[in-house]
Amino acid sequence: MEGPDLYNARIGSIGRGGSSWRSGGVDAYSRSFHDEEDEEALKWAALEKLPTFNRLKKGLLTTAEGRASEVDIHDLRHHEKKSLLDRLVKVPEEDNEKVGIELPTIEVRFEHLKVEADVHVGSRALPTFFNFFSNVLEGVLIHLHILSSRKKHLSILQDVSGIIKPGRMTLLLGPPSSGKTTLLLALAGKLDPNLKSISLIANTELKFLLQLSGRVTYNGHDMHEFIPQRTTAYISQHDIHIAEMTVRETFAFSGRCQGVGWRHEMLAELSKREKAGGIMPDPDIDIFMKGASIEGQKASIITDYILKVLGLEVCADTMVGDQMLRGISGGQKKRVTTGEMLAGLTNGLFMDEISTGLDSSTTFQIVNCLKQNIQILNGTAVISLLQPPPETYDLFDDIILLSNGQIVYQGPREQVLEFFESVGFKCPQRKGVADFLQEVTSHKDQKQYWARENEPYNIVTVDEFVKAFQSFHVGRGIQDELAIPFDKSKSHPAALTTQEYGARKVELLKACFSREFLLMKRNSFVYIFKIAQLILMALITSTLFLRTEMHRDSINDGGIYTGALFFSVIMIMFNGMADLPMTIAWLPVYYKQRDLLFFPPWAYALPTWILKIPVSCVEVAAWECITYYVIGFDPNVGRFFRTYLLLVLLNQMASGLFRFIAAVGRSMVVANTFGSFALLVLFALGGFVLSKEDIKKWWIWGYWISPMMYAQNAIMANEFHGKSWSKVIANSTENLGVAVLKSRGFPRQPDWYWIGVGALIGYTLLFNICFTLALTYLNPYGKSHSIKEEENQSTEHSDGTREGSHSLRRRNCSDHKIDIENGEEIQTERTLSNSTSSVIDTAVEANKRRQKGMVLPFKQH
Repeated sequence: MEGPDLYNARIGSIGRGGSSWRSGGVDAYSRSFHDEEDEEALKWAALEKLPTFNRLKKGLLTTAEGRASEVDIHDLRHHEKKSLLDRLVKVPEEDNEKVGIELPTIEVRFEHLKVEADVHVGSRALPTFFNFFSNVLEGVLIHLHILSSRKKHLSILQDVSGIIKPGRMTLLLGPPSSGKTTLLLALAGKLDPNLKSISLIANTELKFLLQLSGRVTYNGHDMHEFIPQRTTAYISQHDIHIAEMTVRETFAFSGRCQGVGWRHEMLAELSKREKAGGIMPDPDIDIFMKGASIEGQKASIITDYILKVLGLEVCADTMVGDQMLRGISGGQKKRVTTGEMLAGLTNGLFMDEISTGLDSSTTFQIVNCLKQNIQILNGTAVISLLQPPPETYDLFDDIILLSNGQIVYQGPREQVLEFFESVGFKCPQRKGVADFLQEVTSHKDQKQYWARENEPYNIVTVDEFVKAFQSFHVGRGIQDELAIPFDKSKSHPAALTTQEYGARKVELLKACFSREFLLMKRNSFVYIFKIAQLILMALITSTLFLRTEMHRDSINDGGIYTGALFFSVIMIMFNGMADLPMTIAWLPVYYKQRDLLFFPPWAYALPTWILKIPVSCVEVAAWECITYYVIGFDPNVGRFFRTYLLLVLLNQMASGLFRFIAAVGRSMVVANTFGSFALLVLFALGGFVLSKEDIKKWWIWGYWISPMMYAQNAIMANEFHGKSWSKVIANSTENLGVAVLKSRGFPRQPDWYWIGVGALIGYTLLFNICFTLALTYLNPYGKSHSIKEEENQSTEHSDGTREGSHSLRRRNCSDHKIDIENGEEIQTERTLSNSTSSVIDTAVEANKRRQKGMVLPFKQH
């Protein structure tokens, strides 16, 4: 995975000459326009005569025979793209002649950042039925100042400050529960003081109200002055993708939504300066840059390049897959998560535990690719890794070491060991530095690294490490730099994004339509099965209500027809319920992309509605064509098409209703509960199970708001006002159709058909609008788990982590029981006295003496 991002290799500083870009050995950037004997130079000179707008669409592509031919950037063939990328990925990083264009960069500063929360602990934090209502009642009583809060105060980040420099790779290290995810979320602008779900103690997730203080700035600008979600990207450790899309399609959609940003303007300016300076760019890089600057492409050349550098070419056309659909491997899926954001033009990356589930080789390849990208693009990157191998650790420029919510060290990687040696700890020669850094702050492990043999070892707490770093020359340098505010005038105009979305709203809508249509094709089995199911049920219904047995002689005969019409309404309504699980299945991906500002919610909701209309037409046609004349409804063709229109609107209304329920429920359990309840209410108050006269007065409002009532009254009015029901029954002045409607409590006015049509259109619009609003304002459920109970205070070690006491408990579980109290406060700071430490050591030694068994010739770990 060698070679930098070639797009940036051309404009990185911006570079132009001094390197042999292709294997032929030709010095591409030293060639002159005035060399008339060079055929390539002549063709380039012809391109330079074109207007700028046309020149940005043309390029010179070297063929397999080594000849340069003019090509249209929009119409590159697959084999041309492949040969181009094969050459580009081998380009070494060289110094290039500069034409005076600088890339936008971001310097992130965070000062006195504190993140705190009030949380329930122990069994009180469990998501039980009792706790839910207890929390509601407790919140009301606290608001009325009747009861004081029983939540415990927890400090997640404690007054941390630092600087993230552009063009440097920063590694974020720390033991679990040290606050790494919280810090990354805060730096990425995703940690607002609202209800959040954050990884916390023992890799659990809690839902609580955050208390955020401090300041995070980009190039001296506060978060409210720009849009951080578009300026930088937070990449979660969870791989959330649409299983039915291929890797290439995932990258292409991401690229279309994130847009080309400043590429087109930068390319136009670069082209002008090249022309003025008489500089001829390398044809391959020129084509690559022009292809990357085209907006609205379904398959960008950037997509193919990222696939190649991330080693995903072998699975580019393989579906991502999930638990139910076979797809790519876990390591490849992790690379897809990273590449999805690289397909856009983000100037900063905050990546959380991207090595989860990957082997060391794959982790090295991904980090190496990111390093080349960051160095040439001069971007900003903070990457959190749990246990990076030594070769991956050496790729980073800076280190941030977190422990107990505090920064123990931040600075160059080369000086981190010097700092800990100044405190008295030394990393063994054959010990991985990353493992040493995560163990040296732990009370359980730090003793083995004590290097001052002439001094007795005493526990060094996290607070003492922090104070030592503040007096260390690296720490003093950071404090001095933070004391001088960033000069906002030095910030590049394109560094901070102020536009909410990366492309025009029309382009985003096109991209969402294209993806929705693709997913419909991939899930065509569902729609085919729905149609087959309707055809089967239509055949059964037709034989059940066969017209040879259906008469129009009495009101009782009309009652049988009302049953057939009611069954038609039920079948069409139930057929829309298939949208509920499909909507829920794609909601996690939607929430991720919504938070990254890929598209507005309406651009996602509109295609799911519009593209389902033809499907509804086909489904209703399959039902109507089989049942209508076989059952023997009114033979007038006008009434046939009016019934068809009504059932199409009913199907659309049902689809909108179940999509809305899915967006509100957000999980299959909740949505199925709501969906079943909605159907029961619609049936009970629809006017067929209970006629209008039988519904109690205090429930009559449910009758008038039921969309099923309008559909049912409309289809009844359409049928029983037909000519086949026009005969007058004996001893009455009413015709048979009106008498049937009257006997069943249906409205007798023929205008009710159009009232029903209008009501169904209104409900369709209402439910789709509500679906859009739910997508806009609701967030996914957080996973709630209990926190492990707190140990007795006498056994708690200084840095607030629990590994030491857990290890002690495991060793002494047979003889020494440690008292645990549910609901005690989580301690984030605790100084362990020497006397307490000696008591613990004595207890451990005494326990060892009492243990029986074979004596091993080595020390257990």
